[in-house]
Amino acid sequence: MSTQLPASISEETVETISAERDEPDWLRRTRLDALSALEELEMPSVIETPGRRWTNLEDLDYESIVDPLDQRDETERVSAEGAEVLDFETALEEHPELVEANFGSVTDPETNYLTALSTALFTTGTVIYVPEGVDAEDVKIRAEMNSTSLFSHTLVVAEDNASATILERISNGADVDGDRYFSNLVEIVTGENAYVQYGSLQNLDEDVYDFTLKRGEAARYSTISWIEGNIGSRLTRSDIETELNGDSSETKIVGAFFGHDDQHFDINARVWHNGEHTTADLVTRGVLDDEARSVYEGVQDVGRDAWDTSSYQRENTLMLSDESEADASPKLIIHNHDTEASHSATVGQVDAEDLFYMTSRSIPQNTARNMLVEGFFVPVLEEVEVDELRDDIEDLIVARLD
Repeated sequence: MSTQLPASISEETVETISAERDEPDWLRRTRLDALSALEELEMPSVIETPGRRWTNLEDLDYESIVDPLDQRDETERVSAEGAEVLDFETALEEHPELVEANFGSVTDPETNYLTALSTALFTTGTVIYVPEGVDAEDVKIRAEMNSTSLFSHTLVVAEDNASATILERISNGADVDGDRYFSNLVEIVTGENAYVQYGSLQNLDEDVYDFTLKRGEAARYSTISWIEGNIGSRLTRSDIETELNGDSSETKIVGAFFGHDDQHFDINARVWHNGEHTTADLVTRGVLDDEARSVYEGVQDVGRDAWDTSSYQRENTLMLSDESEADASPKLIIHNHDTEASHSATVGQVDAEDLFYMTSRSIPQNTARNMLVEGFFVPVLEEVEVDELRDDIEDLIVARLD
C-alpha cells in the first residue's frame, strides 16, 4: 500500500475516540482491527484508460486533511412516528444488541483503505431503526461539517414489512481554512417485504474531498431505492451498491451531479442479482462545465442462481465546455441466461439543432442553453419521489446555471 498512514493516527488515537464515547468492547476491537488492516489495504479501484488513471486517491495529503481528534459537526435528526432515529452513542445505549448484530454486516469495514480508515475514526453518525410493520415517512438527517475532517457512519435497520423514507443533507457549517476531508458510510439492512428509500444531497464546500460508500442488502420481496445528488466538493468518490439477495427483491439507483470549475466526480453504481425474480434500475445524469471532470462506472452482476432477472442501466453526461472531460464504463456481467438486461452510456454536448431552434425563436442563447440543461435532468428528477429532495436538487441546478 503506497499511502502513508498519517502520523496523527495510531492505536492511542482510536482508543481515545472509543473511550470518549464509552463504547462497548466489540466496537473498540472493530475499530482497532480496521486500523491494523490499513497497511495492507488498497484504495478503491478507479477507472483507467490508456495513459490515464482518472481519479487519484493515493496522492491526497491525508496528513493535512485528516485530524481525527478534532471532529466537529452539527447534526439535526428528525424522526417519524414508530421509528427511532438516534445518534450512534444513544443507539449503543438503547439498542446495543441491534447495533452489534448489524454494524458492518452489509459493508465489510476492511473493504478498502478508505472504509477501514472511516471505521477506525468515525465520531458521528445515525442509527435508524424501523420496527416490523412501521411506516416511517420523512425521516431527515441534516449534517453540517465544522472541522478539517469528519467521519460518519449511518446504519438503517428496517424489519419485516417496514417502510422508511429517509432524506440526508450534507453541507459545511463553520468556515475552516485549508483543504478538508469528509467520509460517509451508510449501511441498509432490510427484512422481508421492507421498503427503504434513501435520498442524499451533498453540497459541501469546494475545498472538501468527499468519500461516500452506501450499500444495502435487500431481503425477500424488499426494495432499496437510492437517490444520490452531488453538487459540492472538490473531489467526490461516490459508491452506491445493492445486493439483491432475496427472491423478488428490487433496487433503484438514481444519481445526478453538476460540476463546474475544477471539480471532479467519480461516480459508481453497482448491483448484484443473487436471488430469483430480482429487478434493478440504474439511472444517472450529470452535467459538467468549465474544467470539471467526471468518471462513471455502473455494474450489473447477475449470479448463476438469479433466474428471471430484469436489470437496466442508463448513464448520460452533458458537457457545457470544451475543457470539461468525462468517461463512462457501464458493465453487464451475466451468469444466468434467464435475464432481460440493457446498459448504455453517452457523453456529449448540448444539441446544436435544439439550441438553434430555440434561439431562432428569440430566446437568448444563454437562456436557451440553461433551459436545455434543466430539461436534461428531468428524467432523473422524475424518479425522485420525495418532493422536498427534488425541489432542493432543482434549486441547486438553477443556482449553478446562474
